Amino acid sequence: MRKVFKELFVHPFPLAAIVKKSIKKLHVGSYEFRLSIEAVERPHYGYCVYNAALLAKRLGYQRISVLEFGVAGGRGLINLEYHASQISKLFGIDIDIYGFDTGEGLPEPIDYRDLPYHWKKGFYKMDVSSLQARLKKTKLILGDIKDTSKDFFEKHNPAPIGAIAHDLDFYSSTVAALNMMEADERFYLPRVFHYFDDIIGSEIELYNDYTGERLAINEFNRLHNCIKFGPAYHLLAKRVVERWYHKIWISHFFKHSRYNDFVSTENQQSYIR
Repeated sequence: MRKVFKELFVHPFPLAAIVKKSIKKLHVGSYEFRLSIEAVERPHYGYCVYNAALLAKRLGYQRISVLEFGVAGGRGLINLEYHASQISKLFGIDIDIYGFDTGEGLPEPIDYRDLPYHWKKGFYKMDVSSLQARLKKTKLILGDIKDTSKDFFEKHNPAPIGAIAHDLDFYSSTVAALNMMEADERFYLPRVFHYFDDIIGSEIELYNDYTGERLAINEFNRLHNCIKFGPAYHLLAKRVVERWYHKIWISHFFKHSRYNDFVSTENQQSYIR
């Protein structure tokens, strides 16, 4: 409760924030309306899946996949299933979900880039059987990401991936996950929406561009000419910038055969400049 009051006190529009919290709690209005004003649990998940489905719809896809790297207790996956079910109804698109995790908690950090001053081996161990019983459609991919990433596409032949939630904590694990984007283009939409959980933090984590997920993103951009990550500038330009806006990144597959397909509106010239 103290945290809620603190957030309202520093919010530039406290009345709007109170109304949004009430709408979220009472489920007022349609899912699409609540998502549009971010009055849902984990709006960042909803945002990524919604926009991936919208892009897929405009490109004529009938099915897409969304991934979560780092499942832990599974609350994120369960929430992802909720968003996917609602968004699937809106667009008439099937949405498959895959959750990647060791099942045994965090491995041993490899060096300073994995932030051992903040993470410890064994954190976030999963109760696999309990989570499996709660999941409705997600496929759990258990094992070290360095191993599971190598045969995922061959084993599962997923529909094109449109959204990915990254919560592997480590630099080393995130590198392995990002390297999966080197797979054949048929496994991805031409632009993919990403959420990176561990790139802001606090005075304890002190995330920077030389460790953790940020380093993994920067190195990927440096090493790949035809696939690049960029911030969601359209979100960062809003009047009120929520914390999670900084965690949304978009990957562009410039050489994708569908990258240049027109997906915008036809009436852009209907007004006088």
